[in-house]
Amino acid sequence: MKHLITLTEFIIDRQVEVKGATGELSRLLNDIGIAAKFVNREINKAGLADILGYEGTDNVQGEAQKKLDVYANNQFINALRAGGQCAAIASEENDEIIILDNPVSNKAKYVVAIDPLDGSSNIEANVSIGTVFSIYRRITDNGLANVSDLLQPGTKIVAAGYVIYGSSTMLVYSTGHGVNGFTLDPSVGLFILSHPDIRYPAAGNIYSVNESNYIHFPEGVKEYINYCHVDDPATKRPYITRYIGSMVADIHRNLLLGGIFLYPGTKKNPKGKLRLLYECKPIAFIAEQAGGKATDGKRRILDIHPDSVHQRSPFYAGPSYMVEKVETFLVNTSET
Repeated sequence: MKHLITLTEFIIDRQVEVKGATGELSRLLNDIGIAAKFVNREINKAGLADILGYEGTDNVQGEAQKKLDVYANNQFINALRAGGQCAAIASEENDEIIILDNPVSNKAKYVVAIDPLDGSSNIEANVSIGTVFSIYRRITDNGLANVSDLLQPGTKIVAAGYVIYGSSTMLVYSTGHGVNGFTLDPSVGLFILSHPDIRYPAAGNIYSVNESNYIHFPEGVKEYINYCHVDDPATKRPYITRYIGSMVADIHRNLLLGGIFLYPGTKKNPKGKLRLLYECKPIAFIAEQAGGKATDGKRRILDIHPDSVHQRSPFYAGPSYMVEKVETFLVNTSET
């Protein structure tokens, strides 16, 4: 019988790939995996329990928080606090960073940025949603962490990944040595290695963008979308449009099947709506580790040094040749 590799086993076996790792990062990643199982359980019974709907409060982005948003946020915060390997957390759901002030966490090496439940507006429609996270080594000394520990460029990411809650639940992550995916076996409650060494397919033909905003897109993006519509079998065009409206779901499909994800700025929101710290940087890290590319239309996402924890950015991620094609249309404009 083939030996099944669990997430915990894989993390421990691969911790030597991270310079200076002595087990703390492995335990931190495992804590995230444990919290994801609890979130998955609540999502799976959401239609039966009093957990769907709005919590009655707004998050810092001005978006109505749903009950599952709040639940997921609390689960990840509690897991990271209990694990003791995290000194501070930046969550999309909280205005300020959460400093885990206790004797153990004050000595922790790492901080975490997380979007606890991406795409939650799709919950009632039973559409795949997800969690996005990134981990940084803190730059302050022992003691209380502060916001500078989280406002680091993506090149400083130690590990990043996402969890997708769908027909099956998967955790996909990287520590900078390739991308690996683990599927949750609900019968035993374990994440099992199911997608080793994920790479973008050599030839993709999917583009994912909310075309209802077409009229408000930069001209370069409009030109790229028009390019996607042209009939040219040599380049597998016209491309297939696939847009779910849950970034994790769109990114995951495109990663496995080959496609580009576009979230440009608009006239109303020139910086777009995606958050640089919680969404763009961890997905950019995964995209690059899978042989792809991620930019804001002009700059590599991982090179951008954030000014604030809730900073937004236009975002383009996918196979390198597809992202570079978008950039050629944007190069002569001042918009992204």
